[in-house]
Amino acid sequence: MRTLKIKEKFEELFGFGGVLYTSPGRINLIGEHTDYNGGFVLPGAIDKAMYCEIKPNGTDKIKVYALDLDESSEFGLKEEDKPKESWAKYIFGVVREMTKKGKKIPGFNIVISGDVPLGAGMSSSAALESVVGYALNDQFQLGFTRQELAAIGQATEHNYVGVKCGIMDQFASCMGKEASLIRLDCRSLEYEYIPFHPKGYKLVLLNTCVTHELASSAYNKRRESCEKVVEAIAEKHPEVKHLRDANPDMLREVKDKVSAEDYLRAEFVIEEIQRLLDTCEALKKDDYDTVGKKMYETHKGLSEKYEVSCRELDFLNDKAKELGVTGSRVMGGGFGGCTINLVKEDCIDEFVKKASEDYEKEFGIQLKIYDVVIKDGAKRLD
Repeated sequence: MRTLKIKEKFEELFGFGGVLYTSPGRINLIGEHTDYNGGFVLPGAIDKAMYCEIKPNGTDKIKVYALDLDESSEFGLKEEDKPKESWAKYIFGVVREMTKKGKKIPGFNIVISGDVPLGAGMSSSAALESVVGYALNDQFQLGFTRQELAAIGQATEHNYVGVKCGIMDQFASCMGKEASLIRLDCRSLEYEYIPFHPKGYKLVLLNTCVTHELASSAYNKRRESCEKVVEAIAEKHPEVKHLRDANPDMLREVKDKVSAEDYLRAEFVIEEIQRLLDTCEALKKDDYDTVGKKMYETHKGLSEKYEVSCRELDFLNDKAKELGVTGSRVMGGGFGGCTINLVKEDCIDEFVKKASEDYEKEFGIQLKIYDVVIKDGAKRLD
């Protein structure tokens, strides 16, 4: 068991008396490319997580051991002490962001490990930031709320890792609740727990194991497209600050003022925001057929209008439809990564077997398969 290995390593390196914490990765059921357009997302914390054991060490140094990498790092608490190891910057960043908020963090020893698959879009980095943040907050009685811990994780990415991410990943990791998804308003950060207890269904992720080039530049171009359309709409409707504020009629009014490409990008986002709201209503009624239909609509939009899919993802989405899967779509920014699939339990074995065989035949790549269950957010384990 992972926690046992962490405990054994901690005792070997640092002695007894450490405390264990965990914080999960996440999925997003629906709501893609809506975050930077002021819209909603619908993430949930999952049963794959980062773990740490931690104990104050009475010095002004942080001593870290990454169990999965078999690597150590030691660094100070000041800005100039930034570690050279990329993975250690997440821990250093959390400490620095807390310090900027007027908290004094003493030195500590920590062992980290996790089972969030890397590169599969389940946010192992946010889980690491969240478990460290939650552990420090608890150990040193710092008084941060869970929402504040999520913002500290996001600031760590921005200022110490160089990734200008939204807050969804850290929010889900800190705020997750078993059998619930979180409808998060990316503009106001207001949130609502939406029931998720799909009796007779499971969530299955299929990892294409591909990442296509140009993903970051393509992402920036799509943001620019959305901003151009907002600018055009705002000439007549100054109250529109994000695409979240626009409706289909407003978009149609500017069809001749923007490029066909920009129009399609904006159309997808406006439709996706509505799809997410419709999905939340369906979940409240346990109407998983409608949820699945909306997932397929999202994939079609991401593939044809937003153009962030790829041949491998489209292949898996088509295969899901062919095999009677209730819902399927690309999860995340696109250009590779995973499809998320809502599958009836009695179909899972056939779906996984056939999709894996056909995918390997088509692309010469073995799929990675992950079952995920919606669980609680960050917590202390002992």
